[in-house]
Amino acid sequence: MHQIDSTALKALDDGAAARLIADPATSSRAAHAGRPDVGALLARYQERTATVAVVGLGYVGLPLSLAACEAGFHVLGYDIDAATVARLNAGRSPLSHIGDDRIGQVVADARFAASVDSACFEQADAILICVPTPLGPHHEPDLSFVEETTRVIARHLRPGQLVVLESTTYPGTTREVMRPILEAGGLRSGEDFFLAYSPEREDPGNAQFETARIPKVVSGDGEAALALATALYDQFVKTVPVSSPETAEAVKLTENIFRSVNIALVNELKIVYDRMGIDIWEVIEAAKTKPFGYMPFYPGPGLGGHCIPIDPFYLTWKARELGVATHFIELAGEVNNGMPAYVLNRTRDELDRRFHKGLSGARILVMGIAYKKNVSDMRESPALTVMELFDRAGAKVDYYDPHFAVIPPTRQHASLAGKACIPFEDYALARYDAAVIVTDHDNVDYVKLLRFSKLVIDTRNTVGALGLHSDFANVVAKA
Repeated sequence: MHQIDSTALKALDDGAAARLIADPATSSRAAHAGRPDVGALLARYQERTATVAVVGLGYVGLPLSLAACEAGFHVLGYDIDAATVARLNAGRSPLSHIGDDRIGQVVADARFAASVDSACFEQADAILICVPTPLGPHHEPDLSFVEETTRVIARHLRPGQLVVLESTTYPGTTREVMRPILEAGGLRSGEDFFLAYSPEREDPGNAQFETARIPKVVSGDGEAALALATALYDQFVKTVPVSSPETAEAVKLTENIFRSVNIALVNELKIVYDRMGIDIWEVIEAAKTKPFGYMPFYPGPGLGGHCIPIDPFYLTWKARELGVATHFIELAGEVNNGMPAYVLNRTRDELDRRFHKGLSGARILVMGIAYKKNVSDMRESPALTVMELFDRAGAKVDYYDPHFAVIPPTRQHASLAGKACIPFEDYALARYDAAVIVTDHDNVDYVKLLRFSKLVIDTRNTVGALGLHSDFANVVAKA
């Protein structure tokens, strides 16, 4: 009998665990019934001899692939972008915060290979889905990537495989959307294949919390799926098993709604305190010295990234389906979505107060277009909305971001595609009526920006954090 690591079964009671560990009689019955031997599958994960497929090799899927490879698994990466696949197979990283050395090592060790051919799923024991879950035009969930990926997997699904969704979604997606698609070919979840949900918790560019250091919530459609998913993830990360996929789906939404609501609070406080002549950043720095009952959140020009601007609307949509109002969550969304306009208005006010100049015809430089500092990721970046608002107001808008030579095509900001980054030179900076710091990358010479700019609108307290505010107080205004 295989020796199964008890951590893989910690979410199950003794009786359930015993039923899943394959003794000879159990194995014989499973084989006779044509059903997968769960005990043998558990052993493959514990012994790290299983092959893992990861669908989507972006900001979630690539770090996950590396964590599995570095734990000893063989990983098959699948992506529809042929250029990304070719780059990875050549040992080069498509993401700025992941070095070529890590990619090159797992490729050289034959632990990782990428493909655009979905037939690779047939070789996998586990298939982990890391695809986008954006919003539609009316802020409704867009599960098209999840649904299409599930249909592709269903064409290659075989008995014994574990399918895990990692993408953020509303409670019910795993069992109500994915399971019927996977079962359409005749295989049954919990009997022939195993379905699980384990939400990603990536924070791109945060070296303190890489994938293997972030505890992972794990759930399954039945006790066998939970045990298998836990056994897999236990090999490279601490797991937190929960009772159902719906609970795990709700955990992810709760984490990001918590952040959205608290960021909305400080954004609103920023506006109120500004009218009172009080610096919100000084308030927060003092408040966070309280050792209990307070957690610092920081204001900004709007929300960005693949989670916080999107996830709350997944829950509000599902709540409306059930006839439940989500006033608090939706109000937070309104406040946060209003921040780009606040930045525009503060810039307009400062141009008028200092130079008796309006926005029409003004030259505006947006500093940073990534959604957060030090990453080459501009998903849902508020900088793009800020640029479009300035453009509509008649300003002439340019940008500087060391991570983007050109703005790539986006679903919501098509008019900005192809716009090129300006050179960060003295003569170029001096041309602008105002520079607006939207994303505070570390690898920017802010002293140079301050020296050659007429006005700097600081939405991130960048100048204050560098201790430069007193030296350039005549140039800087916070927003």
